[in-house]
Amino acid sequence: MEALALERKAEQNKLLKERIMELKKERNAIILAHYYQRDEIQEIADFRGDSFLLAQKAAETDADVIVFCGVHFMGESAKILAPGKTVIIPDERAGCPMADMVNVDGLRALKQQHPNAKVVAYINTSAEVKSETDICCTSANARKVIESIDAEEIIWVPDKNLGDYVSKFTNKKMIIWEGYCNTHDMLTVKDVEEMKAAHPNAQFVVHPECRPEVVQLGDFVGSTTAIIKYCRESECQEFIVGTEDGTGYQLRIDSPDKTFHFATKYLVCPNMKVNNLKKVVRCLETMQPEIYVTPETAEKARLSLERMLQVK
Repeated sequence: MEALALERKAEQNKLLKERIMELKKERNAIILAHYYQRDEIQEIADFRGDSFLLAQKAAETDADVIVFCGVHFMGESAKILAPGKTVIIPDERAGCPMADMVNVDGLRALKQQHPNAKVVAYINTSAEVKSETDICCTSANARKVIESIDAEEIIWVPDKNLGDYVSKFTNKKMIIWEGYCNTHDMLTVKDVEEMKAAHPNAQFVVHPECRPEVVQLGDFVGSTTAIIKYCRESECQEFIVGTEDGTGYQLRIDSPDKTFHFATKYLVCPNMKVNNLKKVVRCLETMQPEIYVTPETAEKARLSLERMLQVK
């Protein structure tokens, strides 16, 4: 019975993928998929990547339509950087709890308390928050962004765990917002220690959105892209992975002979996983849900994203 169900699913996925290819051609569309998406979504993507790479691709593309398989703030970033394009997402319920933890009123109040500080917003924020920000960053370039700023005080929003990690590499005063990623924050020291005991030859690679005490245990700490690159280039054959489990798709492609254990079965972002092939077909057929950002918000937010893209 199970084999039959898997066969049917594979056949259904094949038909959906064929339909997606037809629609892509018809619409002159490009599909961008975050590394945390389901495997079948990553398979059909023109580009797979982390927030930074996908923001770059959105800014550069010649396509008329961007299908953004990620969460809502990523679609907004694409729309801000490519205002002339139509940006659609498979499911508008794909939000980001961490992005929702910071609001414009709270950020404005903090800016008033620290008038000399510059605001650095993690890309995991809404367009409105970005519009109140001096520069954006991703986990891949956060350290470089902080160093590029001509100010001694930094207001950092919204991820306290990444903020704590970055603060260790700068002498600047960091005023850190109390947000966090529900998925990465779930990983505990106990989880990692148990996995290390079970797999003594494995290296622990970890995303800085995890708790500081977990990050401290890492043999390597970095963004999703950096983790994938490290595992590909490392001589080590076995890894315990401390980031969202969708990353496994790219890890297995890049390093088919290596073994990967996710540090806990709970490293699954429910928001990233709401997208599926049926929804990709539907959004290309109906051109909905479409991402819209008001021109005024987009203009201000674009500055902070473009400044980020200029940091080398």
